[in-house]
This record gives sequence, C-alpha cells and structure tokens, in this order.
Amino acid sequence: MVAPDRGDLVWVTIDPADGGEPVRRPALVVSPALYNARSGLALMCAVGREAKGYPFEVALPDGLPVEGVVLADHLRSADWNARRAEIAGRVPASVVEDVLAKLKPL
Repeated sequence: MVAPDRGDLVWVTIDPADGGEPVRRPALVVSPALYNARSGLALMCAVGREAKGYPFEVALPDGLPVEGVVLADHLRSADWNARRAEIAGRVPASVVEDVLAKLKPL
C-alpha cells in the first residue's frame, strides 16, 4: 500500500482497551506522506460520528465517504501498515488547516 498523506481519511483497525474484538474506525491523517513512508508511522486524529459541541471538533463536509467530526485532540501515532490503513478519501485543505490550527496550542 502507498503511504497515506496529510488530508487522507483512512479506516484503521483498532484493538479495544477492554480486549474485545478489533474494530475499524475512521481517522484523518495529519502527517505528510514523506514522514509516513519513511517512518512507517502516521499521525492521525480520530473521527467521531456526531458533533457534541466540543471545542476541538472539526466538522467533515457533506459528500465525503466518512461522516462526522474530526477530534483534533484525539491524536495518535500509529503504524499505518500494521493497522491496515485503507484510504477512503481526502478532505478539503480547509479541514486540514482547521485541524492543524486546533492542534497548535496543544
């Protein structure tokens, strides 16, 4: 698989903390492809299903293959190959800019 790039929406396999069955969850890649390819890792923000008015949420626009909100403060570094990352689509640059702006003070 080609390394995901900043702005890619991906589906990744997550192992639940309670030891249950692995599940597929959407995430937004915020690290650039060059870093992701060389390190085998990617920085990703989780995508939640519905907005709750939380200050670190960034809404995904209509028409994307994933619906919901990017949770900018739910950032993790993950081995995208081991997590079986599957690129679902790309977000507009404005969404990436909004997420990065919310990450900056952290």
